[in-house]
Amino acid sequence: MDSSTASGVRSAVLAYSMWGGFTAYWKILSGFAAAELIGWRVGSAAAVLWLLVAARSRLRHVGTAVSSPEVRRHLLGASALLIVNWSTYVAAVTSGRVIETALGYFLAPLITMGLGVWLLDEHLTRVRSMAIVLVAVAIVILSVSYGRLPWIAVLLGGSWALYGLVKRRVALDPIESLTGEVTLLAPIAATVIVISLVRSGGAGDIAQGADWLLLAGTGAVTAAPLLLFAHAAPRVPFTLLGPIGWLVPVINLALGWVVYGEDMPGVRLIGFAMVWVALVAVAAEAIRDRQARQRIERREAGALQ
Repeated sequence: MDSSTASGVRSAVLAYSMWGGFTAYWKILSGFAAAELIGWRVGSAAAVLWLLVAARSRLRHVGTAVSSPEVRRHLLGASALLIVNWSTYVAAVTSGRVIETALGYFLAPLITMGLGVWLLDEHLTRVRSMAIVLVAVAIVILSVSYGRLPWIAVLLGGSWALYGLVKRRVALDPIESLTGEVTLLAPIAATVIVISLVRSGGAGDIAQGADWLLLAGTGAVTAAPLLLFAHAAPRVPFTLLGPIGWLVPVINLALGWVVYGEDMPGVRLIGFAMVWVALVAVAAEAIRDRQARQRIERREAGALQ
C-alpha cells in the first residue's frame, strides 16, 4: 500500500468512525423534536459548507453550478432524498431505534445493487443474486421479529441508495454537491429554526447552556466526516472503501445493543447475520475480481516490455 492509499484509508476509517459515533451526538439531543434538529442541522451545515467552499476558492464555481437549471434539478432530487434520510435517521436515534438504523446502513449497498439491475440494466453474478435472495429472506425474518416491516431500516437504506444514484448525475464534488443541496433546503430550515425558537416547548424554551453549542455544532458534525471522505474517495479502491463503510452500521449496532440496551432477540440476530453473510460474499467476490484484473494487467504489461 503506497503512502497516498494509506493516507486515504486512514481518512476513510476516521470518516466512517465519526459517522457511526455521531449517533451518540444525536442521542444527547433526544429531548428536542426531530424536526427541529433537522432544521438546525441543515441551517448550520449550510453555513459551515459555504465557509468551506469559500476557503477552497470555489464560490463562483458552486454558484454558477447551482444556478444551472439542469444541475439544480438533480440537486433538488438529491436534497429531497437527503432530507428523508436525515429525518428518518435522527427520528430513529432519538426514539430509541438505533439498531434499526444499523440494519438500514447494512442494507444500503445491497439495495444499491438492486437499483443497478432494475434502473441501470446491470447484470448480477450468481453470488450477488444469492446475496439479494438472502436479504429478502432476512427482511421477512426481521419483520417477524419486529412484528412489522422494519420500515426505518428499509427507508434509510433505500433513500441512501437512491441518493447515491442521483448524486452520480451531479457534476460537483461531494462537498460542493452537499453545499448545493442544503442551500436549496435552507429556506425551509430557517423557518423551522425560527419556529423552534418561539414555540412553547421548542429549542428556545428548553435549551440551556451547552445545548446551544450542540445545536449549532450539528453543521460541523455533518461537514467533518465529509471532508475526510472527500480526501479518501479518490485514493482508496472502492473494493476496500465499501467494506470500510460497514464501520457505520457496526458502530450503530454496538451503540444500540450494548450502550443503549435495545432488544436483540435471537430471531433478530439471525436476520442480521443473513445480511452480514450477503455483504461478506459480495465483498469477497469484488476483491477476487479486482485481484484477477490486476494479474491480467501485470501479465499484459510484462508482455509489452
